[in-house]
Amino acid sequence: MASLAIDPSNVRVAIVDDHEAVRLGFVGMCASSDLELVGEAATVRELISKINGLECQVVVMDLSLADGSLVAENVSQLIAAGSAVLVYSIADKANLMRLALRAGAVAIVPKSQPLAYLAEIIRLAADGAIINNPETSAMIDADANFKDANLSAREREVLSFYASGMSLKQVAAQLDIKQSSAKEHIDRVRVKYARLGREAGTKVDLYRLAIEDGLISGEFL
Repeated sequence: MASLAIDPSNVRVAIVDDHEAVRLGFVGMCASSDLELVGEAATVRELISKINGLECQVVVMDLSLADGSLVAENVSQLIAAGSAVLVYSIADKANLMRLALRAGAVAIVPKSQPLAYLAEIIRLAADGAIINNPETSAMIDADANFKDANLSAREREVLSFYASGMSLKQVAAQLDIKQSSAKEHIDRVRVKYARLGREAGTKVDLYRLAIEDGLISGEFL
């Protein structure tokens, strides 16, 4: 990958990752790469609070965070704050990676790649380049085959609570609806997934599907 004719010391970056060791490694990479570190945090909300309006050209963000936040919302918040977003992940959750790209993330960088590779992708993102690295291209190419259940807003809401461990009675109380209505929503969710060949017969199946489709983080196990 060819280097860009830009001064890397002007590239202002930050990282969101809930593993301290990853953040420390990133801090070291920035120092050795002459990238300017603006901030580091375990959550998107924490990072936005820390940088508090400072210019940050690129944010490197882990795909799944321990606070239970949704990847698409995280990407959207960072873009709204003025940053390009790189997803830095072990790259084992294809559906979540596609959701991140749909929300506006510019690229996927696996954590298995050398830090020098990550630094180069950061420079490309800061320069506004279209990034066609293999991981990003593979997710984009496969997206046509991504089976979206097209759940309604209420169905997504009911599913997210139910899949996170609530009973139907608890979901109904949370949303101020009848328990029978909550059950009807879950029944419709199961039918929609089944039509796509995505098994949804049990609550465990729904938990898995909710994670795959980015409705919950998977921290409820």
